[in-house]
Amino acid sequence: MTFDAQAATAAYINSLGPQALARAAAYTTGNHWLLFWNLTVTVLVTWGVVRVGLLERVAARVSPRRVNLRVFTVCAVYSVASSLLGAPWTIYTNWWRETAYGRTSQPFADFLGQSALALVLSTLIGALFLVALYALIRRTGRYWWAWSGGLTATAVAGLMLAAPIFIEPLFNDYKPVPEGPVRAALVPMAAQAGVPTDRIYVYNGSRQSNNFTANVSGIGRSARVAISDIAFKGASIDEVRAVTGHEIGHYVLGHVWRGVLVISLLSVAAFYLADRLFPRFARALGSSAALDDPVGVPILLLIVSVLGLAGEPLLNALSRYDETEADRYSLSFVNLPDALASSLVKTAEYRNPRPGALEEALFYDHPSVEHRVRMAMEWKTAHPPSATAGH
Repeated sequence: MTFDAQAATAAYINSLGPQALARAAAYTTGNHWLLFWNLTVTVLVTWGVVRVGLLERVAARVSPRRVNLRVFTVCAVYSVASSLLGAPWTIYTNWWRETAYGRTSQPFADFLGQSALALVLSTLIGALFLVALYALIRRTGRYWWAWSGGLTATAVAGLMLAAPIFIEPLFNDYKPVPEGPVRAALVPMAAQAGVPTDRIYVYNGSRQSNNFTANVSGIGRSARVAISDIAFKGASIDEVRAVTGHEIGHYVLGHVWRGVLVISLLSVAAFYLADRLFPRFARALGSSAALDDPVGVPILLLIVSVLGLAGEPLLNALSRYDETEADRYSLSFVNLPDALASSLVKTAEYRNPRPGALEEALFYDHPSVEHRVRMAMEWKTAHPPSATAGH
């Protein structure tokens, strides 16, 4: 009998059952709406901070001669104030709703503690970046936006280098994959792909999320592949090999560096538009701040948020391209299409596997699970798994 890739794909997706599929669709549609509501909250918070003149009062307490300290203080205060004002909404979206859909089992106290730690880090890192950005605005004049790509690239690359070493361990425990069948299967894969075998980790991702996931992070000597304990414990060895093959694909194909380049180029476009739009947004919010004045940072960041939402379909398209490449790499590297398909179905619990074409184009940063499983089944048709696959 001829293998039917379409029928096999449908069987994999339908294996979730109608209730789980409906729940995944509802959860995913809600996530799409949250993009709009998140921006609405950002607008309200920005308006509130601007109208009460909080940042003007903060700036007045710092000597104008201490320019960088003034910028850092104003930006740090805004980061904390905006986070506190938006905290109820953040708790609803990131904890209550995730708990209601079964996507997290994290205790509320732990969520608050990690959120506070994230706020401290984001405030420090964000304020330092904005100090550099405002220095760029002062020193390069009207064409500051043309230089912003280099600043963004440096900042993003620095974060990517530091994150696996200094930041991610603050939130999760990362350990080398322990001795056993899984490690025995993964070490030869890593060596064959040129990935150092000491850079494949398992981490307690279940602390924050019940999602079946893995990731690649870092650059250069800090790069690593990390598998959540959810995937590590809930998958067969073949599924772990298929998922790890996908993540190794990101590493080998240089997707991290491509991402740095794309983000840098888009930052130039975003800051160019921000330069042109700033006066209009300032007037609309009732502010007299100039672009080079740090008290206008809420307005600048609001413009970037609006542009970010408008540009999300482009970023999603680029991300889907990378994910498709990584899937192809896994299929060609380990030739386990059924294992890749079954592992992908596990992600369909929190990502509607059958979106409409427009929905996928606008909102999905990964190809739909249906498309990815279909590709795996078509690969299976053309490349039957070897008799030794998974051994």
